[in-house]
Amino acid sequence: MAKKKQIELTIEEKLQNALVPKEEQPYKIPNNWCWVRLGNITQIKGGKRIPKGTSLLKENTGYKYIRVTDMKNGTVLNDDIHYISKDIYNKISNYTISKNDIYITCAGTIGRVGIIPVEFDGANLTENADKIIIKHINKNLLVKVLSSYIVQKQIQEVITTGCQPKLAIKKIEQLKIPLPPINEQQRIVNRIESLFAKLDRAKELIENTLAQFEQNKMAILHKAFIGELTAKWRTEKGISKDTWKRKKISEVCTVVRGGSPRPAGNPKFYGGNIPFMKVADITNNDTPYVESTACFIKEAGLSKTRMVEENTLLLTNSGATLGVPAICTFKTTFNDGIAAFLNLNPQSIKYYYYFFISKTAELRGINKGAAQPNLNTKIIGEIMHNVPTIEEQQEIVNILDKLLAKYNKIKNLEQQLEKIELLKKAILAKAFRGELGTNNPDEESAENLLKEILAEK
Repeated sequence: MAKKKQIELTIEEKLQNALVPKEEQPYKIPNNWCWVRLGNITQIKGGKRIPKGTSLLKENTGYKYIRVTDMKNGTVLNDDIHYISKDIYNKISNYTISKNDIYITCAGTIGRVGIIPVEFDGANLTENADKIIIKHINKNLLVKVLSSYIVQKQIQEVITTGCQPKLAIKKIEQLKIPLPPINEQQRIVNRIESLFAKLDRAKELIENTLAQFEQNKMAILHKAFIGELTAKWRTEKGISKDTWKRKKISEVCTVVRGGSPRPAGNPKFYGGNIPFMKVADITNNDTPYVESTACFIKEAGLSKTRMVEENTLLLTNSGATLGVPAICTFKTTFNDGIAAFLNLNPQSIKYYYYFFISKTAELRGINKGAAQPNLNTKIIGEIMHNVPTIEEQQEIVNILDKLLAKYNKIKNLEQQLEKIELLKKAILAKAFRGELGTNNPDEESAENLLKEILAEK
C-alpha cells in the first residue's frame, strides 16, 4: 500500500502550532513578544555514554569528553577535563557539541545551562546532558531565560523520579519561554550583564572582606594558643610562660564517640522524646552553643547511642564538615559522626571550643582525599597542645570573646551574598517580563522572527 503523503503546513499554520495558547501562557509579556515552546525554535539532542567496559582518560588524547561536573557557572570549566581514546571517539563521534550550541544537564544535577567555550568546540558530550542547537536566537539570551525562575520551575515540575531523576528531551522541548524580537534580545543581554557585573563586583568585595576576616580570625587564634595573646597579662600578673604544659587531649579529658540506632528512621528507635543530636545540628549552628535538636529517639534506641550531660563539648568527626566544635546546652544523645569530651574541667570548656576552632583546617587535612574523611577518638586524643593555667585559659577566652564579637559583625556580610543572588533572580524575572526598560514597542513582532525560524525547520 502506498505511503500516505504528509500534508505540508503553511507558515501561518506552523506559526499557530508553535505559539503557546494564551490560556497556557505563564504571564503577560509585551505585545511584540511571543510565548513559544523551546522545541519549536531549537533542536535538542542528547549526549552519549562511553561504551561499557571503557574508561575516561586523564592524558590529553585530543578528544575531550565533557561531564556534568565540568558544567558550572554557565560555562564549561577546564580544570579537570577528561578525554577518550580515538577508538571510542570513532564509536560515538555523532555525539559532539558545538561552540554555537548551549548545554542543559538532564540527569543527576538537572537544569544547569551554559555556553560552550571555543576550546570545547567538537567535544563529546555526556549522556547526562543535552545540547540545544540554535539558529536566529541570541545564545546568551537563551542561557539566561533557561536559567530564570519561570523556566527552572517548569523543569522541576516535569522531572521524572526514580533511582536517578531525569529530564527527558521531550519535556525540554515543551518548556515555555518568552521570545523577544531579535534586537531586543541583545539589549536585554546587555542590560542583564551590566547589572550582574555591578553585583559581581559587590560580591567580590564582600568575599574578599570575609576571606580577610577569616585570615585575621585564624591569626588571633594562633596567637592565643602559643601564648602571645596573653603575654602582657602574664607580665602584669608576674606569671611565667613556664606554667604552660605540653599535653595530649587524652590527658585532660576522655574522648568518646556517639552512636546511631540503625536503620535510620526506624520507628522502633526514632520518634520518642529523648534528644538525639546530628552533625547538622553543629555545622548549621552560628554560635558556640547548640540549644536544640529536631531529632528524638525512644528508650529502645538508648543502647545504640550515648548520652552526655549539658554543657558538654562536642566535635564533628566525619564527613566533609568534620572538625567543627560546639557546646551542647542540654542533656542529649548524639550520633556516630560526633565525638564528646568527657570529664573536661567545666572552666576549660570554652577554651577548648576555641582551641578546636583553630584546629579545624588541620583536622580536615588528616584524612584529605579519603572517600569519607573520618577522625577516630584515638586521633583526637593524641593531639598535642599547650595547656596554660585555668586562670590564663579564662583570660584567653575573655580576650577572644571580645575580639571575635567584632569580627562576627563582619560575618553578617554573608547575608548580603544571599541578597545578591536574590537580586540576580529578580533581575532575570523582570528581564523576561519586559520590565527592564529596554523594549521598543515599535519594533516588529517576535512572530516574524519565529516565522523565519519555522521556515527553516
